[in-house]
Amino acid sequence: MGMTMTQKILAAHAGLDSVVAGQLIEAKLDVVMANDITGPMALPIFREMADKVYDKDKVVLVPDHFTPNKDIKSAENSKSIREFSKEQGLKWYFEQGKSGVEHAILPEAGVVVAGECIIGADSHTCTYGALGAFSTGVGTTDIATGMATGELWFKVPSAMKFVLTGKPGAFVSGKDIIIHIIGKIGVDGALYKSMEFTGDGLKELSMDDRFTMANMAIEAGAKNGIFPVDEKAEDYMKEHSVKEYKIYEADEDAEYDEVIEINLSEVRPTVAFPHLPGNAKTIDEIEAMEPIRIDQVVIGSCTNGRMEDMRKAAAILKDRQVHPDVRVMVIPATQKIYKQCMAEGLADIFVDAGCAVNTPSCGPCMGGHMGVMAAGEKCVSTTNRNFVGRMGHVDSLIYLASPEVAAASAIAGYIANPEKVGDR
Repeated sequence: MGMTMTQKILAAHAGLDSVVAGQLIEAKLDVVMANDITGPMALPIFREMADKVYDKDKVVLVPDHFTPNKDIKSAENSKSIREFSKEQGLKWYFEQGKSGVEHAILPEAGVVVAGECIIGADSHTCTYGALGAFSTGVGTTDIATGMATGELWFKVPSAMKFVLTGKPGAFVSGKDIIIHIIGKIGVDGALYKSMEFTGDGLKELSMDDRFTMANMAIEAGAKNGIFPVDEKAEDYMKEHSVKEYKIYEADEDAEYDEVIEINLSEVRPTVAFPHLPGNAKTIDEIEAMEPIRIDQVVIGSCTNGRMEDMRKAAAILKDRQVHPDVRVMVIPATQKIYKQCMAEGLADIFVDAGCAVNTPSCGPCMGGHMGVMAAGEKCVSTTNRNFVGRMGHVDSLIYLASPEVAAASAIAGYIANPEKVGDR
């Protein structure tokens, strides 16, 4: 019986010739990552297991959730992982001002590559599946175990296959595609399964599209999302990393619980309404409603804070003004992206339009700081979750969208069609 991409990677890291869905294995880890929320919680557990991390080149700590530190508690959390990194001599500690959001900085810095087995104490660690790696989020106890031993047990997931065909239309990106898919299968439609993307349509997707889609696999309940390693992925890794990578391909006779075909040419700009990422509505459905007036727009996060996202938002905002009733935050995901925005004149476009351009950080995404919302306020956000209270007050509302829909909405003052705002 054949294996999926994910099953092949897990089998290799468990030292086995093959594995099957549901099998319990113990696999060796290539990267173990935590941030300024999860890292400090893992350290006391780690101390009970070991004095030294299993490999100082494979344990990664990134302060990004509450940085720049918003209060004393967040400052203490960052201090704890900063001191631990120095004590352990970690190669990869990404300090504020020198890095960015974890799921953007790890691929950019070349820490993660194809064929690896990666765990992170953050649910959106599945982002790295865009590079053809098995990558998944775990809890703090598992992170502590990984840091101490370099191994972790897994239940091998079954898989769903998403065959992508066709070419996306104008203003349709990876964000629209993944919201469309989650809307189709539901927020538990891939529960503890691997979402494996394939098909001729892949060639139409940029690496930034793929990072976005893999990032939000968890929003369908998936264990991980993963893409085949093609020329685009190899070019990305060769540009960003010096690590050796290994390409795994699914067997022809691999078993899938379900095969779903997605014609990308039929996907429209799509928005996830409160309070679930699967509450998907196309821009055409939205235009048939009464205008949904908004108070805030956020363009950034580990989902949509990459360079391509910045360029798409800037193309909409150029020579235009943010609606007087709307406040906009633009948050490039890394320092490199921030500098590129300045070099390309995008920072000027954002500021001239009336946006606040903030330092790389998770910021408003989880209601931590920089954009917490009051009761009754509505936000269009390029982040990945719109749960009750996610960005502040439990009576605030979050609409998840692409950078282009977000930028168009910022100008209009309500959820808007970028196809129409984009007309000059």
